Amino acid sequence: MKDKIRVRGQLNIYLTWPLWLSLFFLFGNFAVALVSVRGALVLFPFTLCYVVLAICIYRYRRKRMLGGLVEFSAEYAWIQRQLLEDMELPYALADCDGKLLWMNRAFKDIMKAEKGNSRSLLSVFPEVTKTDLMTEKEVSRVHATYGNYKFQVDIRPVYVEGPEEASEQLLSGEQKLLAVYLFDETEILRYRQEITNEKLVAGLIYLDNYDEALESVEEVRRSLLTALIDRKINKYISSMMGIAKKLEKDKYFFVIKQKYIDQLQEERFSILEDVKSVNIGNEMAVTLSIGIGMNGDSYIQNYDYSRAAIDMALGRGGDQAVIKDGSRIQYFGGKAQQLEKATRVKARVKAHALRELIETKDRLLIMGHRLGDIDSFGSSIGIYRIATALNKKSHIVINEVTSSVQPMIDRFVNNPDYPDDLILTGAQAAELVDGNTMLVVVDVNRPSIMDAPELLRMVKTIVVLDHHRQSSEVIGNAVLSYVEPYASSACEMVAEVLQYIADGIKIKAAEADAMYGGIVIDTQNFTNQTGVRTFEAAAWLRRNGADVTRVRKLFRDEMVEYKAKAAAVAAAEVYREAFLISVCSSEGLHSPTIVCAQAANELLEIRGIKASVVLTDYQNTIYVSARSIDEVNVQVMMELLGGGGHRTIAGAQLQGATIEEAKARVKEVIDQMLEKGDVS
Repeated sequence: MKDKIRVRGQLNIYLTWPLWLSLFFLFGNFAVALVSVRGALVLFPFTLCYVVLAICIYRYRRKRMLGGLVEFSAEYAWIQRQLLEDMELPYALADCDGKLLWMNRAFKDIMKAEKGNSRSLLSVFPEVTKTDLMTEKEVSRVHATYGNYKFQVDIRPVYVEGPEEASEQLLSGEQKLLAVYLFDETEILRYRQEITNEKLVAGLIYLDNYDEALESVEEVRRSLLTALIDRKINKYISSMMGIAKKLEKDKYFFVIKQKYIDQLQEERFSILEDVKSVNIGNEMAVTLSIGIGMNGDSYIQNYDYSRAAIDMALGRGGDQAVIKDGSRIQYFGGKAQQLEKATRVKARVKAHALRELIETKDRLLIMGHRLGDIDSFGSSIGIYRIATALNKKSHIVINEVTSSVQPMIDRFVNNPDYPDDLILTGAQAAELVDGNTMLVVVDVNRPSIMDAPELLRMVKTIVVLDHHRQSSEVIGNAVLSYVEPYASSACEMVAEVLQYIADGIKIKAAEADAMYGGIVIDTQNFTNQTGVRTFEAAAWLRRNGADVTRVRKLFRDEMVEYKAKAAAVAAAEVYREAFLISVCSSEGLHSPTIVCAQAANELLEIRGIKASVVLTDYQNTIYVSARSIDEVNVQVMMELLGGGGHRTIAGAQLQGATIEEAKARVKEVIDQMLEKGDVS
């Protein structure tokens, strides 16, 4: 407003200066009269003419001059409007509710599909929200799609009044308009996508059971089997204009363009099933694992991603593809059961590496998963025996003891053969941590479900021994990781390590019972995930004092637990003709999660059932236990719910959900797996 007043004052001064000059001449005429009256009389007519002329110009020409200024302003405003109207950049004005009040020709051309003057910015661009309209910052930027075009929508607040009045009007929410600019990003985004599609993706293919498959076929046909597999892999990669290079007898490296990744995902890596179809008399189908790395900062990083992806695929049991896209990881396949390795070379190598690490430390902390089962405790006892044999102090970290493990723990508590501080809580163990402490994690490889995850940040030397398939959540700072999904239990793995880590290690009967019990429970009495090495480990434990009858008595159920399990079985609901879903009440149970898992095992005994899922509400958390025999990978099912586990034994924990909501989510996951063909 001050600027307008200043301009108006300058214009008035410009129009009135002849009048002021007339006064100057009159005073001049008066001064001349003081010197010479005759001279003043001669000058006066000229002065009078000037005064009259100045008054006439001011009175009569002023209006015409102002009219000319107004006409010029109107023409100038019309030119501005035409410039806005004809501007190629789409531009519009909207009110605070998003209603489009005015738009130029370019904006109208884009909005030509919309009819009427009451069109709204929110309806035209659903990506624009009311929050964007209420912006007080200089520009609110939104990327939106309209028809076949993609736009960057810039929304800028504009005030009708000047700056001072705008601040007052802003408080009342009035006199505010929104200037809307559209920048067409269609072409530049298309070019970016083309550049992305042309990027190279690094991949690795490993044959999971190459040696075992060759041994199952006649020697004269082995070269033919290898040639057929090579041909299928090379043909598969060549169909995507890629290059495949054989690194070793069972390892391949390949490079393809990124635009083919969507195709691979849509067909869910058909090569996984195609290779299994190769049969020239081999008793064992060949399976392979694929690791792909993409969108790294360099091709070297893409290769590193592919290495991490293939390790993840192998750690999850093989027969699957893993795509590592930066920090995002996707899994495909994983239907086949991984076969155990006949050789124990890896167990021996890991045992020697573990011994070297233990010998450099003074104290061991041994930790399993939260609400630990007998496999977690039994494998912890096995590591305790190793540490004791190497003259190292060790402790088992357990925060909460479940009813299923309590009878076994009672055999070690108040036992003169074992120290009083054998079992510690997480807080007690944290006080003992120093530079010479090592943490051994057993029966779990996910930090979020460990009994005391804070120890992972406190201890520098960490060792992991587990039989569960790996997920995207892993212990990244482990110096030694021994994860074998083919193993039946962590106790089986520790039993093998015990046989190689040192000569003459003797385990006591209670320790043998604990480890034997872990194998029995995880294999459901040697009926699930059981191989030759499982029986060999059980036989070794039997020779060292494990008693089958004693173990069986320790794991008998309480009456209330048996009734709860029976009720869960009776209430089971058949879903999609092949799945059983039930709920186990936690009322009156000390360890409802254990009873929940036992009920899931019982439901698998029903003919025609491919998988069972039992839920229980415990401590404001929904615990989900999933079991299968061979047709469903319940690990994939539980991963979709944020959990994990093994191919036939898995679980998840749902926070902030009710039982009915959890059941609905389980059904959604089952439907999703059936649609994708993840169920055999």
